[in-house]
Amino acid sequence: MEQEQKQTQSLQMPTTYDPKAAEQKWYPYWKEGGFFEAGKRPDAEPYTIVIPPPNVTGMLHIGHALDFTLQDILIRVKRMQGYDALWLPGSDHAGIATQTKVEQKLREEGVTRYDLGREKFLEKVWEWKDLYAGTIRDQWSKIGLSLDYSKERFTLDEGLSEAVREVFVKLYDKGLIYRGKRIINWDPAARTALSDIEVEYKEVNGHLYHLQYPLKDGSGFITVATTRPETMLGDTAVAVHPEDERYKDMIGKTLVLPIVGREIPVIADEYVEKEFGSGAVKITPAHDPNDFEMGQRHQLPQIIVMDESGTMNGFAGKYEGMDRSECRKQIVLDMKESGVLLRIEDHVHQVGHSERSGAVVEPYLSTQWFVKMQPLADAAVDAQKSGKGVHFVPDRFERSYLQWMENVRDWCISRQLWWGHRIPAWYSESTGEVVVAMSEEEARAKLGKDDLRQDEDVLDTWFSSALWPFSTMGWPNEESADFKRYYPTSVLVTGYDIIPFWVSRMIFQGLEFTGQMPFKDTLIHGLVRDSEGRKMSKSLGNGIDPLEVIEQYGADAMRYMISTGSTPGQDLRFRWERVEQARNFANKIWNASRFALMNLEGFSAADIDISGELGTADRWILHRLNETSRDITRLIDAYEFGETGRLLYNFIWDDLCDWYIEFAKLSLYGEDQVSKRKTQSVLAYVLDRTMRLIHPFMPFISEEIWQHLPHEEGETVMLASWPVYDSAFENPEAVAEMNSLMDIIRAVRNIRAEVNVPMSKKVELQLKPVNAQMASIIDRNADYIRRFCNTSEYVASLELVAPDKAMTAVVTGVELYLPLAGLIDIAQEITRLEKEIQHLNSEVERVEKKLNNPGFVAKAPEKVIEEERAKMADYSDKRSIVITRLEELRG
Repeated sequence: MEQEQKQTQSLQMPTTYDPKAAEQKWYPYWKEGGFFEAGKRPDAEPYTIVIPPPNVTGMLHIGHALDFTLQDILIRVKRMQGYDALWLPGSDHAGIATQTKVEQKLREEGVTRYDLGREKFLEKVWEWKDLYAGTIRDQWSKIGLSLDYSKERFTLDEGLSEAVREVFVKLYDKGLIYRGKRIINWDPAARTALSDIEVEYKEVNGHLYHLQYPLKDGSGFITVATTRPETMLGDTAVAVHPEDERYKDMIGKTLVLPIVGREIPVIADEYVEKEFGSGAVKITPAHDPNDFEMGQRHQLPQIIVMDESGTMNGFAGKYEGMDRSECRKQIVLDMKESGVLLRIEDHVHQVGHSERSGAVVEPYLSTQWFVKMQPLADAAVDAQKSGKGVHFVPDRFERSYLQWMENVRDWCISRQLWWGHRIPAWYSESTGEVVVAMSEEEARAKLGKDDLRQDEDVLDTWFSSALWPFSTMGWPNEESADFKRYYPTSVLVTGYDIIPFWVSRMIFQGLEFTGQMPFKDTLIHGLVRDSEGRKMSKSLGNGIDPLEVIEQYGADAMRYMISTGSTPGQDLRFRWERVEQARNFANKIWNASRFALMNLEGFSAADIDISGELGTADRWILHRLNETSRDITRLIDAYEFGETGRLLYNFIWDDLCDWYIEFAKLSLYGEDQVSKRKTQSVLAYVLDRTMRLIHPFMPFISEEIWQHLPHEEGETVMLASWPVYDSAFENPEAVAEMNSLMDIIRAVRNIRAEVNVPMSKKVELQLKPVNAQMASIIDRNADYIRRFCNTSEYVASLELVAPDKAMTAVVTGVELYLPLAGLIDIAQEITRLEKEIQHLNSEVERVEKKLNNPGFVAKAPEKVIEEERAKMADYSDKRSIVITRLEELRG
């Protein structure tokens, strides 16, 4: 009954594929059927991916679509291969990114977070989170992602929050978290510390100011250069290289800081580059990270000259109250007037801007919480170098990872925000003592005091997302069923831009707290750029909305284009014409399948029989399917999606559609019922397996077609078994035979094109095989040759005598002749070629005159002259070919 229903459905397949209808039908079917859910194969080997959690700040972009599609391909393949495949979804609270969005919305309503207070403000952010988490789920469904929604996580879920507190407390107890003063990235608009990834460096046309700092003893001065003259107010030294002969006598002397009048020392430090500039640098420990390190080495004072809003403070003297940019202008004027300013040069340099507020980031000395990175990084580096680390794909990114880990600085983890994981530290109001604990109750017990105030700051988003692979699995409960079964994960798929910020941190946290690498492989992909190779950005207006692509071309076309257009580690250029090509590919699959189904009426899965004697084309397509299945599996395991896409395309478009289905028509439309039944079997079998191979890339169209095909396995193609290589299908003889047939057919078609004879016109074909084996192949397949060469007369013989006037071609093992009398009207063709020679003669003469004209050659650009020479060569070559052809016809 079920099979009868399928046959009825096949008759109802629309003439064209409707992506929207398929997407709206199959995604709810998959989701509601529980087909995405892990845990249903308790005896199977687990395969796990945790999704890189998108921020709950708005819409997914095309980069997300690439990242998620690659993961979906892997998880669908592994599910079909019989693994217990878990793809765990979730989203990230995103700290400053989300808070900025909500504050912006509130400002439009005339309200600030301070008007609401912390508790009410956080209620507003949770409302935002619920709205956009739903939006993200909707986008996931439109892309067709097979996520296990039953295990969805959010970085502020209680379980994940417990993991964050556990990690913080343990690192603190080990002395690896501390509170101290260091230089951090400061956003003076949002008034918070920033992570490195939240700083965007933009090229700015600025100036380099050369200043003269006089020696106190009046014996001279030292010249320094700066792009930020306002920070000189916080200078506490000038440094030179200890081996710089120019300054050896000045080391240890005292300078007088211009404008301020404060005395500062000349110090020696090997960090200074002798060859750069004057070889002397001003040291501002409170406003530059390198100066801070040098200041630590030389015990220099740290003078902060501006407040958290970027306004000059009391240490700035007469500039107090000025904005930092306003102060810069005024101090330059004052230095000019006092003769301190030697010169100003135009200077293009990279300036950090806050990704969220757009403000220029200030390197700022601030009291924050830090992770002491060296011990954690050393353990991760040792594991990587000993062969127990993560396998990077491509492997060159291992160098990026190691370079960052080996040069890592202490990590500033505190943020002056309200949205996020609040730091689990409490202070006694009476004594100022600090205690770190899992809860306030535990803090009271530890400190023995009740007058506790929790730290106002929250943790850097990356602190919680660094725990994502194991916190989502139930850790710190190491007896959690998910943690025991699905951790460590199998592969992480992410972009190269966040190797330092996320990948590295997951590795050292995973190693520290679980004793294992959090994933076996790390697949690094590139960025999606526009068609000109530019990074997509709001300012350029060149961003691509994946939902817009899906709306226009369907999810399958978008998925196929972005996944198969990528090579591991390389950027991908988004081109609309490539999406259109992918849509055309989907239509080709649909049309071929529809034709096949029209010829499989009354044919059931039980009727499929591909044993026994099969025709050349049948044996060839089974060989090619087998070979393609093997190669695609190997390439997917190597994460070579681009090459996988090429193989799929060639097999489906060329082998299956353009050749096999055309060959199959002879049997399907013929009178031989045995041959027809065999071809139907092969066609049904090959289409079924082809839908399985294409399914991870194009899930909707493959499901729609597969449901109409006669098959025995299950309710959905996503649970059908993945095609595996079977040596029984190896058939090199059929391949050689089919290649010979295709070569003959192509050669005839090429000759037809050369002499402008359409395929609809019958032609005489004479074949001379080189040996008896080839003669046998031609004899067995004569019907195919006649049909696809469209012959009026057909001769194949080892004894063939070549005709006098004929178009010829030689392919492996066969000489082909198409007598001209049957192809063309020779007299008419001679007349046409004579006219063509006249035209080419005039073109050659015209270009010759131009190139022999001294005035043209003297005045025209070299590029134009080269173009004319190329035309001359082209016209001459064409004329030679036409002359040869004319001589042949005249005999």
